[in-house]
Amino acid sequence: MYLNSEKKTEFFEKFGKGTTDTGSTEGQIALFSFRISHLTEHLKKNRKDYSTQRALVSLVGKRRSLLDYLAKKDIERYRSIIKELGLRR
Repeated sequence: MYLNSEKKTEFFEKFGKGTTDTGSTEGQIALFSFRISHLTEHLKKNRKDYSTQRALVSLVGKRRSLLDYLAKKDIERYRSIIKELGLRR
């Protein structure tokens, strides 16, 4: 599988406050970004996979809402996560 528990703990260790802090906003945004990039590559090969396309749109919406929340709460953390992940508005 493309996303195992070791990969998840790596994301939460790098972007969150620790390996056990799976609820941090930055960790979830990083995890969603990884999943979005994986699904995007899948859809480039399988154009008619509409269930995956729907899941991708859902993930993008979840990540956008988390980014909006982070921008309202702490703009510096928002700017740092955008810069680290290479996202753009």
